Amino acid sequence: MKIQHRPARPARSLPRSSSGKVVAVTGGAGFLGTHLCEALLARGHHVVSLDNYATGSRENLRPLVATNRLTLIEHDVVEPFPAGLPRFDEIWNLACPASPPHYQRDPVRTLFICADGARRVLERAAEDGARIFHASTSEVYGDPDIHPQPETYAGHVNPVGPRACYDEGKRFAEAVFTDGCARAGLELRMARIFNTYGPFMHPDDGRVVSNFVVQALRGEDITVYGDGSQTRSFCYADDLIAGFLALMALDGDPSGPVNLGNPVETRMDELAELVVDLTGSRSRIVRRPLPVDDPRRRRPDIAKARALLNWEPKVSLRAGLTRTIDYFAGRIAAEPPMRLLPGFLATAARPQAARPQAEGVLVS
Repeated sequence: MKIQHRPARPARSLPRSSSGKVVAVTGGAGFLGTHLCEALLARGHHVVSLDNYATGSRENLRPLVATNRLTLIEHDVVEPFPAGLPRFDEIWNLACPASPPHYQRDPVRTLFICADGARRVLERAAEDGARIFHASTSEVYGDPDIHPQPETYAGHVNPVGPRACYDEGKRFAEAVFTDGCARAGLELRMARIFNTYGPFMHPDDGRVVSNFVVQALRGEDITVYGDGSQTRSFCYADDLIAGFLALMALDGDPSGPVNLGNPVETRMDELAELVVDLTGSRSRIVRRPLPVDDPRRRRPDIAKARALLNWEPKVSLRAGLTRTIDYFAGRIAAEPPMRLLPGFLATAARPQAARPQAEGVLVS
């Protein structure tokens, strides 16, 4: 693949305000993509979301399509960017299934999404002279033997295990962007994201917070894998997006990836008990065998983010879970059959806070 930096061409279709930028978000209809699009629109930018809706939802973004600052395009990131788009100032690469049930559904395709998606973003950024943000993952560290994990840790990854398609795909994408941007003279920002949760997660997402909350609200058994002593570090979505924005806006070279996550470790059995407490559920906590290659501990060293970005999470796990439970209560109440716990019917019926509205055009 030959990447050359080309002179930036003028925008063709989206107006530019005095302060707003024109940005692309691949995976814009996903969990984190939706939060990011909201934040970018709130800052006055023009946003083009490119998503094939394999795991994201068009409905996440429909409330934002009210004026001319959001364009939704159904597009698979493994293909070249569609013709007729404007010149982008920034390209945010978030497109990739991120939960094990989703990325293990078709492991080979997951690898190509990471690899070809990186190539397509790099090609377009070189054409436009755009700054790139790549959403990487703590999974590049595998099952770590260093705690907490700094960005300098090379990882402990099984390249042929059931998680390899995602872990190795993300590692490969980091290499593509690092070398490609250096050759093309492009600015690169890479975030290694640790476990994140919040509104816009799908009820069947398959990740631990959504699993526990949905099981508790439906009065089902809460499934804890292993003995529950394994840990994760949970960052609320609003905190993570604040880190995204600070990293992308950084003037100096960040010198490689930056960990973004909550440095507070939580055991899985403690998380299950907290969810039961916050929901008032009568769900039992049951044990299942630990999946192959499931990391025993996960905790970010965020010293680099603190120093470069003056960033650290602010939302406590209890506060973030309460907001997330309210969101899922509303989702489940609206979906037949209604199996919501009685105590959350009132919560689900409460008016939701007004959401930021974006100008835009719906393209599908």
